[in-house]
Amino acid sequence: MTEPSFLDEPPQKPALTTYDRQHMKLYTRLLDAAADGATWQEAAAVLFGIDPLLEPVRARKVHDGHLARARWVSESGYRQLIGEGNR
Repeated sequence: MTEPSFLDEPPQKPALTTYDRQHMKLYTRLLDAAADGATWQEAAAVLFGIDPLLEPVRARKVHDGHLARARWVSESGYRQLIGEGNR
């Protein structure tokens, strides 16, 4: 099974993007990993397939950027999904 492709930096727009919608499962898994106390290194390796020993800067950047976006979606962006469901 292959994971969906991802950007090194997720979009930083003030609205949900197609990228966000395509990566909701990834965002949920990142939030779960953080809540469970997983290290960023574990999450980068498991969720993104990036070896933090070989690419520490990139692994951290990818993890932190996507986790921040996942938190934004869970705190604010989800309202846009709710609004779409009422149309």
